[in-house]
Amino acid sequence: MAYAPLALALQELAPPPSDARKGKGLFARFLDALAESRQREAEREIARYLAASGGKFTDETEREIESRFLSHASGW
Repeated sequence: MAYAPLALALQELAPPPSDARKGKGLFARFLDALAESRQREAEREIARYLAASGGKFTDETEREIESRFLSHASGW
């Protein structure tokens, strides 16, 4: 038990454990950027469709947007 006081003293001198990862990792940031890019692309396509259909957002245009842009599977 001669080492116990030394071990306790060394623990007091050690810096407190720090969280090395403060933010998101590289892969998580990549996925966030990819999702944001896809969202902007979808919004541009919807705006383009609305402009081509007269600019009015009616029940018919809402159904058409859903069927064209939101309902089908992704091309990936």
